[in-house]
Formats: sequence, structure tokens, C-alpha cells
Amino acid sequence: MLRLAFPLVSHLPPKKPPPIRPRPPPARRYAASAAATSPSSPLPPPPLPLLPPSSAYVHLPFCRKRCHYCDFPIVALGSSSGTTAPSRGADDPRIVDYVRLLLREVAATRPISDDGVPLETVFFGGGTPSLVPPRLVGAVLDALRARFGLSACPEVSIEMDPGTFDATRLRELVGVGVNRVSLGVQAFQEDLLRACGRAHGVEEVREAVGIVTACEGLQNWSMDLISSLPNQTEEMWEESLRCTVDARPTHVSVYDLQIEKGTKFGQMYTPGVFPLPSDTESANFYKIASKRLSEAGYNHYEISSYCKPGYECKHNLTYWQNRPFYAFGLGSASYINGVRYSRPRRMKEYAEWVQKLEDGTWSHESRSSDMKDMAMDVVMLSLRTAWGLDLQSFSKSFGKSLALSLCNTLKPFVESGLVIAMDMERRALPHVDFELDLQNEGDFDSRVAFIRLSDPDGFLLSNELISLAFGIISP
Repeated sequence: MLRLAFPLVSHLPPKKPPPIRPRPPPARRYAASAAATSPSSPLPPPPLPLLPPSSAYVHLPFCRKRCHYCDFPIVALGSSSGTTAPSRGADDPRIVDYVRLLLREVAATRPISDDGVPLETVFFGGGTPSLVPPRLVGAVLDALRARFGLSACPEVSIEMDPGTFDATRLRELVGVGVNRVSLGVQAFQEDLLRACGRAHGVEEVREAVGIVTACEGLQNWSMDLISSLPNQTEEMWEESLRCTVDARPTHVSVYDLQIEKGTKFGQMYTPGVFPLPSDTESANFYKIASKRLSEAGYNHYEISSYCKPGYECKHNLTYWQNRPFYAFGLGSASYINGVRYSRPRRMKEYAEWVQKLEDGTWSHESRSSDMKDMAMDVVMLSLRTAWGLDLQSFSKSFGKSLALSLCNTLKPFVESGLVIAMDMERRALPHVDFELDLQNEGDFDSRVAFIRLSDPDGFLLSNELISLAFGIISP
């Protein structure tokens, strides 16, 4: 599931850049010189959330066990569920009952558009969705198709863990419509996997990679890695990155470990205190990943996301472009008509919620985001990407004065190289051109058209830089 968390500041920043320490941004799956490199394909500016959704997230919460860092709403099925063979005989009743609830929620959800806008992306997240029998995944896709329609070539992604599928199950998933896999590897060291509470080992990782790469009809797949794990060394991280590059996925997601309250890691460790790495060590992990993956031909198109040219995750781009999306299932969160709301995280409450939805008695607080909230969303999400913030679009949507104030706040960081100013062709500009544009009262259509964070140094300080921007938008 997508998770975004940035601290807010309630004061205006000083004229000079404050002393800030590099730390990989908190990104969780739910993201050559940057100044001279542009993404493989340009994207339109992030639109305001007025269009009907064309993406859907579906939460399948089942896991063999809860990992030590996980605070997602899941249902632990037990180690006996970890067979790699496809389901034979009766399916687990907990999975069957849950999918029935999902189908009821989909059927009771009214499409936002009367024009029949089809879904272009569907993402099955979890949990470990590969534990769900393919025919049930297909049933959910059929329900989405019947209710909202699917485009001619939708991107249909599913998260899978090593040890939870074999070649037959993967072929069956591809047969029901899945065409993109996100493989949750996390590490290539047995000790690290065990320390995280992962249910798989390195042998299962290598077996899973072999199955995915050999699957006919599946060319698009991603690998997930986690850095800053307990006792993780630079040598271990380099090995994981080498193994990842050797596996040749089309997409790589690199997440920095976040210690969440209520998790086993939250009880065991304090961020930055041994055996967890220091902030400086975590920042070094991030820089190593950016360097090694860029050298291997991956575009660093979002803070935590790398891809081969043309293989950006279309579903996640829905989030980064601040576009609306449907969500279904336990604890999932939708973004529709400028309103974000979540389903209950406990199964009993979720079942009651679905019943109220069917009865027409459920209602949520109908509070659309105000302009300040929308401006902060656009800034936060845009600066997470290599495309950056479209200043002309931002100025038209939220006012020239606010755009100018934002640029003045970031001016010291343009001079230091943490923020990059770009022209209409997204070519990097010297900071003197940026300052000249500000002196001309922000004519963003003449020289400076976009600003973005540098890779990796600007990305490493994204929390602090975005917080400074928030202080301008909502002081």
C-alpha cells in the first residue's frame, strides 16, 4: 500500500539553508547526474483531482506470518499456507470469505463517471496476494470489469513473495489477466531475511526469480529491496544490488526501513541506534543504490523507484501525479473527488462497513481538500519524482504569488545543487538564470519551467525540503 509521511513545519525558513542531515525518505510500498538526465518519457503536470478514477487498488491481506517491520492490516494464515503448489482441494475459508466481501464492496460501489471511463491500472497489494488462488484473483478482476470496465491493455500488477507460488500458479495468474509482478525479495542474505521475520530464504528467492523470468507472457516485473536493516553492512547491500541487476527485472523498488510503533522492530530497536545503521550510513545505502542501478541502465524516476526505459509503474504514477483512484478491501484508502478516506483495518468492522455500503447507510465526512491541502499534495508528490514540479501549472492553479514565494524559499538550495531548475525541455539551468527569473517576478514561461530535487542528494533531503515548502503554503 502507498504510504506517504512528511513532517510539517510551522515557521518560515531562514534565508540560508538550515543544517539538515541526509536520510532516505520514508517510502513504503503501498516510489548519470540528475542535473543532466531526464526521464525516458515526459509526463503531464499533476492534475487536480477532478477527473474520474482510472486506477484501482485491491488489498489482499493474507500472509504466512507477520514480518517484524510490518504494520499493514494483514491476516496471518500460518506457515502451512506457504506451499508453493497451487491450491488443491478446498480453498482456505478465510480467503474465500474475504474475497466474497471484496466482491460485495465492488458491486456496491457506484462508478464516479457516467461516461464509462475504464480502469487502466489495477494493483493487488497486501499482504501476500500470491497466496490467494488465481481463480479468486480472476473473480475480482471480473467484478471490476463488470462494474467499471477495463481498458484494452490495462496494467494489472500483483505483489508476490518467494515461496508462495510455483510456475503453474504464476501461469494461472497470467491467464486471468495479471501482466505485472512485484516480487518481495527484500534481501539476498539468509541472516537478514531471518532477522526481518521473512517467511522465505535465499534459495526460495532464487527459485522465484527463475520462475518469473521463465514465465511466458510476463515481461514486466519488479523486485523490492529494503535497506537499513539490522546489522546490514555496505558489503551486504552491494551484494543484494548485484544480485538484483543480474536478475534483470524491468523495475526495482528500494525502500529504507522505517521503524513503526506496534511492530516487533518497534519494540526491539531505536532508529539510528546500533544494530540499526546511523543516518549517515542509511544515506550511503541510498547513494549506493542510486549509483549502481543507474550504472545498470535503470532510470531513477521516483524517490524509491527505478526502471528500465518505458517500464515505469503506471499504477504508482497515479499516486505521484495526484490523480484519483478507487481502493477496495481491508484498510485500503481511496482518493476520489478530492477526498481521501480509508476502510476499517479490522475484519469484523470491515464486514460491517461493507454491509452499510450495500444498505446505503454508510457515509463519510464529506470534506474536500482546501486549496492549501491541494497545493501541498502537488508539491509533495511532484518533488518525489524526476519530472519535478511544473511551475507554470502550479502558478495557474494556486496563484503566481505562492509560486514565487515557493521559489524564493528554495533558491538557496538551487544554488547549492540540491534543487535543480529546468527549462521547458527539462534541461538543467544555472542558478543565476533561476535568480533572474525571480527578479522578473517569476515569469516561469521564459526560462525556468520546472524544479526538481537532485539525485541522490536532493532526494535524500526531500523530507526537509518539502517541509520548508509546506511552511510557505500553510504557515
